[in-house]
Amino acid sequence: MARAMFEYTKTVLSKVSFDTALFCREVQKAIQRLLPYEIEELRIFIKSLILQNPELNQCLIYLKP
Repeated sequence: MARAMFEYTKTVLSKVSFDTALFCREVQKAIQRLLPYEIEELRIFIKSLILQNPELNQCLIYLKP
């Protein structure tokens, strides 16, 4: 079940990556829903999205190292 939530989160983030504010809001929601190791995987996924959309870089503040 948890893995399904991670995959769903990746799908949502990919679809809203056109709007930085919406993307940041979805990142915040994802952090509340996902398990700690999934948040690490999410960080890697978001960094790959940032390569395509550099304006999303500001959302990394929600993913504390």
